[in-house]
Amino acid sequence: MAGRAVLVAGAGVTGRSVARVLTAAGARITVTDDAAHRLATLADIPGVDLAAGLTEPPEGTELMVTSPGWRLDSPLFTAAVARGIEVIGEVELAWRIAARLAAPPTWLVVTGTNGKTTTVGMLEAILRAAGLEAIACGNIGLPVVEVVGAGHRVLAVEASSLQLHWSPSVRPAVGALLNLAEDHLDWHGDMAAYSAAKARALTGSIAVGGVDDHLVADLLARAPARRRVGFTLADPAPGQLGVRDGVLVDRAFGVDEQLAKVADIRPPGQSGLLDALAAAAVARAYGVTTRAVSAGLAEFRPAPHRAEFVAEVGGVRYIDDSKATNPHAALASLRAHERVVWVAGGQLKGASVDSLVAETAHRLRGAVLIGEDQEAIATAIARHAPDVPVRMLVGGNARDMAMVVREAGAMAHRGDVVLLAPAAASFDLFANYMERGRAFRDAVLAVTPTNEAKV
Repeated sequence: MAGRAVLVAGAGVTGRSVARVLTAAGARITVTDDAAHRLATLADIPGVDLAAGLTEPPEGTELMVTSPGWRLDSPLFTAAVARGIEVIGEVELAWRIAARLAAPPTWLVVTGTNGKTTTVGMLEAILRAAGLEAIACGNIGLPVVEVVGAGHRVLAVEASSLQLHWSPSVRPAVGALLNLAEDHLDWHGDMAAYSAAKARALTGSIAVGGVDDHLVADLLARAPARRRVGFTLADPAPGQLGVRDGVLVDRAFGVDEQLAKVADIRPPGQSGLLDALAAAAVARAYGVTTRAVSAGLAEFRPAPHRAEFVAEVGGVRYIDDSKATNPHAALASLRAHERVVWVAGGQLKGASVDSLVAETAHRLRGAVLIGEDQEAIATAIARHAPDVPVRMLVGGNARDMAMVVREAGAMAHRGDVVLLAPAAASFDLFANYMERGRAFRDAVLAVTPTNEAKV
C-alpha cells in the first residue's frame, strides 16, 4: 500500500480504523463523509486529508475503501465505477493484509439475518475454552483490520451482508449462514442480491448452514465448499448437528457426540439453541473438542438487549429485545410468549411486516408503535388483527419511552408480556438499538414503583 492514493468513504469506527492502518502502511489517504463532525474525529491521524461530502474521488485515486452503510447508488460510487477505481470494504482489506502475513490467522465467518452476534460470541467462548488465541471481530464493532496483525490465531468474524458485498476475495476456513429473511432490501435492491451477498460466507473450505431454513438449505446445497454441514433443531441426520432428547448432538464430526444440554443454553428458546448449534458446528469444523464446546457454551453470557428480562410489575413481565431490528427477529421474539403487548417501530429498511403480524396476531393483546415506519405496522395489524388496540406515538412522543411504557402497561393484563421487539432499525429516533433498549429499560424501572417491581 506504500505510496498508493486511497479514498476512505466513511469516518465512523470502520473508517477510522482503515485510515489508521493504511497511513501506517505508507498509503496517501483521503477520508470523506457527509458529516463534518465525524470527519473532525480523524484530525488526530497525521497525514490524512479530510474532505466533507465528496461526490467523486480525488484525481489519482487508485483504490476506494468503503464503510458498509454507503449506498451503491450514491454519486461517489457511481463516479468511482465510471473511472475504473476498485471499491472494496474494510473486511476485504483485512483479508488482503492478512494474506501477506508470515502466519496468517484462520478466519471463521458467521453471517445471517439474525443471531450473528450471539453466535460469534458463543464461538469465541468455545475457542477460548479450547485454549486458542481467538477474538470476535467484524460487525460486532471491532473492525477486522484492527486485529489481523495482532497475533490472534483465530478470528471469529461477524459479517453483515453489506460487508460481504464488498469482500469478493474472502474465503474463510469455515463459514456459516444462520438464516435468511428480508433485511437491508433498501440497500441491496431485492432478496436475490441480499441472499447472494450472504452466500459469500459459504465459499471457503467448509460451509455450515441452518437447514431448517429452506433458503439457507438451498444455498448450502449449492455452495462450492468442499464440505457442507447442516444444523437443525430436529434429530440430526449423518453430517449434521441437531437435538435429541434434550441434548445437542454432533453427527458431522463425530458419531452421536453429545455437546451440551438444551437446558444449559443461554439465551433460552429456539433462536438461542440454533445459534449454539451453529457455533458448535463451526468450532467442531475447526477441530475443537466436544469438551471445549460444552465448556464454552456454559461460560457464554448473551449481550444486553437480546430478549433481556427487565422487571415484573403486577404480574406483567417487561422484556427488552431491542436487538430485534427486522421482522424475522421480531417473529422469533413474539413466538416465545403467549400474550404480548408489542412495542414496535422504527426503520423497516424495505422489509414487509405483513406475514409477521399475520402469524402472531393471536398473541397480540395490544401494540404501541413508534418511529418512521409505524404506519406500515399499524396497517398490517388492522388487516390481520383488527380487534387489537393500537397506540401510535409520533414526533417527540415517539422517543419518550416513559410514555411508551405507560401506554403499554395500561393495555397489559396479569400474565402478559410487554415486549420491545421493534422489527425495525433504530436510527430514526436513537443512536443505535442499544440506546433504544436502555431507554426502554430505564423507563420501565422509572415508571414502576420499586416495591412492586421484581427485577
